[in-house]
Amino acid sequence: MGKKSVFEYESNMEEIHSNVLQNVLAEVSSYQKQNYTQAEVLKALRSENLSIEGLKALLSPVASEFLEELAFKARMLTKRHFGNSITLFTPLYLSNYCESKCVYCGFQKGNAIARSKLSEIEIRAEMKAIADTGLQEVLLLTGEGREHASVEYIARACKIAKEYFKVVGVEVYVMNVDEYELLHKNGCEFVTIYQETYNANKYEKIHIFGEKRVFPYRFNGQERALKAGMRGVGFGALLGIDEFEKDALATALHAYFLQKAYPHTELSLSAPRLRPILGNRKISPKDVTEARFLQVLCAYRIFLPFANIVVSTRERAEFRDKIIDIVATKISAGVSVGIGEHSGEKKGDEQFEISDHRSVDEILTMLKSSNLQAVMSDSIYVG
Repeated sequence: MGKKSVFEYESNMEEIHSNVLQNVLAEVSSYQKQNYTQAEVLKALRSENLSIEGLKALLSPVASEFLEELAFKARMLTKRHFGNSITLFTPLYLSNYCESKCVYCGFQKGNAIARSKLSEIEIRAEMKAIADTGLQEVLLLTGEGREHASVEYIARACKIAKEYFKVVGVEVYVMNVDEYELLHKNGCEFVTIYQETYNANKYEKIHIFGEKRVFPYRFNGQERALKAGMRGVGFGALLGIDEFEKDALATALHAYFLQKAYPHTELSLSAPRLRPILGNRKISPKDVTEARFLQVLCAYRIFLPFANIVVSTRERAEFRDKIIDIVATKISAGVSVGIGEHSGEKKGDEQFEISDHRSVDEILTMLKSSNLQAVMSDSIYVG
């Protein structure tokens, strides 16, 4: 018996009626990136409101010749809508157990790493250590799998997090609406999901088994989170898995079409590049150079001027320092991607290698020297 199709739902997975996936895949399938001209790029740069066709032009290879112009317009829009503010947060890994096998991920089932899961006492210790740095926003993460990190476990972690932080988000396995409702009831406001790649054929090859293998269930995760009352959702593709221009286009359109259906949604776009993992140090982001990476981020900003753009510690410090003055509005600080490192010794291995190891104080110093304002929280909690 062969493997199930990546479009075949498991019995426990909730299906919702949505045309967003169809719309995104239709636009991506028609994208011929080599066909765009310099004139089309210049037209897109001069437009007041960037169309989907203009976005395609700005992501095309020929647009790389206009990186300075892209950066200039992106910076102008960033300053217009966000001023000099940069929001800071940090991820907290609750568990690195995983029931899925995804070839690019250090947490994948079967990979020989040290596995661990934080107890409630350890969660509190980690959160206190993070809160003591001054951060007021935390992103909770787990591996792909409910066996060691149930929905109830994650909900309890969210409730504890609200004791220490003003803003709580999650980046965990995708859930049904009622499960997201439980997280929201316990203090979670944001859900981030990486589709990894929007090429279903490539997706099938690199997601060998597990719940994450079901392509449309993952794709519709943000919409189910919004149906559950979440304030905002985040999107991202892991650039370098497939043709990055197409994955970047799909990421932006995924956010765009979903906001048209849910106009008050707060959007966040991330654009992580492949990084080496334990058990596979040869993983690299193919042809996603820093210049082309910046091109993607600038295209995101011009197409979705109000969206947060997040750049993680996967990128080197010098690069992050440069792009926060152009396009990024949210960055991580004081990051540990292992289990239990914030409050003591690491008890579980990391998901991937990071490049920027600076502490929160070091990030704050950098922002001050760049005349940028650190924002620890964008909300006031009224109990």
